[in-house]
Amino acid sequence: MGTIHLFRKPQRSFFGKLLQEFRLVAADRRSWKILLFGVINLTCTGFLLMWCSSTNSIALTAYTYLTIFDLFSLITCLISYWVMMRKPSPVYSFGFERLEVLAVFASTVLAQLGALFILKESAERFLEQPEIHTGRLLVGTFVALSFNLFTMLSVRNKPFAYVSEAASTSWLQEHVADLSRSLCGIIPGLSSIFLPRMNPFVLIDLAGAFALCITYMLIEINNYFAVDTASAIAIALMTFGTMYPMSVYSGKVLLQTTPPHVIGQLDKLIREVSTLDGVLEVRNEHFWTLGFGSLAGSVHVRIRRDANEQMVLAHVTNRLYTLVSTLTVQIFKDDWIRPALLSGPVAANVLNFSDHHIIPMPPLKGTDDSNPVTSTPAKPSSPPPEFSFNTPGKNVSPVILLNTQTRPSGLGLNHGHTPYSSSLLNQGLGIPGIGVTQGFRTGFTNMPSRYGANNRTGQPRP
Repeated sequence: MGTIHLFRKPQRSFFGKLLQEFRLVAADRRSWKILLFGVINLTCTGFLLMWCSSTNSIALTAYTYLTIFDLFSLITCLISYWVMMRKPSPVYSFGFERLEVLAVFASTVLAQLGALFILKESAERFLEQPEIHTGRLLVGTFVALSFNLFTMLSVRNKPFAYVSEAASTSWLQEHVADLSRSLCGIIPGLSSIFLPRMNPFVLIDLAGAFALCITYMLIEINNYFAVDTASAIAIALMTFGTMYPMSVYSGKVLLQTTPPHVIGQLDKLIREVSTLDGVLEVRNEHFWTLGFGSLAGSVHVRIRRDANEQMVLAHVTNRLYTLVSTLTVQIFKDDWIRPALLSGPVAANVLNFSDHHIIPMPPLKGTDDSNPVTSTPAKPSSPPPEFSFNTPGKNVSPVILLNTQTRPSGLGLNHGHTPYSSSLLNQGLGIPGIGVTQGFRTGFTNMPSRYGANNRTGQPRP
């Protein structure tokens, strides 16, 4: 029975918890500007959608989706502030940094889905092109461009700023970079603006506004309504090409992959750690991206028995902390055990004789020529030997080895008798043919069924 709480607090609903966290973020003055820009964004988006309906322009609709993307980026910025306020909890031991990665991934994927929707609508318009009204087309273009640029340059969006720099370049950035190099060769002062690569969000805003301006001029001059559909396709392709590298990068972070640009540095640090004093082996290393700009990792370090664990831990952490901000190091000492060989009489309750074999070693000479003291052949004219080696003979105790494989048998070698203790004789284990004699095999021949049964007949039992 658990503890009964008489005055237990009621559980809050999901919306109640969300409202509580929103109040926590809104209490910070840095978020007031973001909330203000969010309100302005909603107002501009509402007007732009009404103008898209009145002008019947699919190109202006595609450009309005960029304003909606700006709203998602502002929400991501609020989430980033909330992540900085929250500390790691027992449930989320690594903190909430991955939440802003998820927000960036969701924003870019939604922008790509909007681009696919524009492509589908544009394909339908090619079959039946409606009439485009240019009354508020140019006004909507400049309103959307002004607000998008003002938002991008006024609000410091840390997650998207990092992703735009870390992700690979889009095809639009590459083409503009080629043109910028040629232009900067003529006017070197523009290199600080256009090189090495432009901000992808500013670039797509300018490119979309340029496409709408061309659409407005061609419709006003020649009533060429199909150019509106072509501009919508161009804006959708530019949106998809700009957002795709960012979604790929944030998706790899969510999949806990190791960034390619730090793999070489991590390998170098691992080699340095393996050469530290007392370190025998570094294994099971795993490093992944926890959030934007932060790495997490775990590693197992095997050290010598006489090494100082705290000293090795300090050195390993000091080496890896330059790249890995959240690190888990598990240190264990080398405690390998040599396999033991048991000799002599063994009790019946210690080993299972169905899984073990008793190996009596055969004598080198006949049993009648051996000395019972030294287990070596006795020479009548030689003095007693000074050293007694463990020469295989009848006085050597059996050696118990673990063996689960079938030994070769039937090689026809002779055996001498092996002395057994009285305890084994009482149990019926020492006399062949009684008990479990069929489990006593050697690596040389089969144990005879009768004691001393060999080719030498007529000789008395020793």
